[in-house]
Amino acid sequence: MAALRRDTRGIVDPDELLTRVRFRRHEPAEPLRRYVENYWFIDWDLAEPYASHVVPHPSVNLTFELYDDGDSGGGGGHGGGGDEGPTGTPVGVVTGVALGPFTRKLTGRGRVCGVKFRSGGFRPYAPDTPVLQWTGRELPVGDVFTGAPADAALAVTGPSDEHARVAALDAFLLARGAADDPQADLAMDLVDRIRTDTTVHRVGGFAAAQGLSVRSLQRLFSAYVGVGPKWIILRHRIHQALERAGSDAAVSWAALAADLGYADQAHLVRDFTATVGVPPTAYAPRNR
Repeated sequence: MAALRRDTRGIVDPDELLTRVRFRRHEPAEPLRRYVENYWFIDWDLAEPYASHVVPHPSVNLTFELYDDGDSGGGGGHGGGGDEGPTGTPVGVVTGVALGPFTRKLTGRGRVCGVKFRSGGFRPYAPDTPVLQWTGRELPVGDVFTGAPADAALAVTGPSDEHARVAALDAFLLARGAADDPQADLAMDLVDRIRTDTTVHRVGGFAAAQGLSVRSLQRLFSAYVGVGPKWIILRHRIHQALERAGSDAAVSWAALAADLGYADQAHLVRDFTATVGVPPTAYAPRNR
């Protein structure tokens, strides 16, 4: 099983985010690690509103969220607050793969306890529904996990002790159970190969290397990942470019475009700008 990731890949301007929120990851219980990548916790206590921006990974997320009454936000946060948590009504949300940039405005105090499923790992928890059905959608937890207790969000977000929140997430997922599904294992393995193998640039070549037809690969990803293999290849390209653009080191954009499999620098700049909102040269720290 892969080690708990420590990177901030996908977060737009992570240094700025981490000055305003408290962000950390936790490992799930051992029986859950087959399909769950990590838990992620964010808390905030802000005097002024702040907008967080993320270029999402191809993963389904389950979040339990708590804000002060009248405040809203999600996916970000800390400041102070100590053991005093927000005072609003907690909610549980299942978020499918987001196709575009994900922005949330954080205000006041808030707490989010999230579950990031491995790409391809959510289907065993909702085996009757192709993951494509959740793509681009946010749904109440009870609409996806039938029989989920009404107080699940309170059980997760209520404790002041962080380990108790981890235990509550473990208990929720262990009670739901996951169907044993070799196709989910295959989908997760293939997505991991795309993420870690920087030479994967074309769907046809990748499918052939795995002994699959392009159509079979597309059907598998539609059913288990929620997006197609081409989308995943492009998204991981942008994540790598975002990481390089956000570093302090000088970047040769032409060389990076070639490394990522683009025909030329212009295509990289076009995809980066369309996804992040600014060209990579403007995003670079020295030019902000």
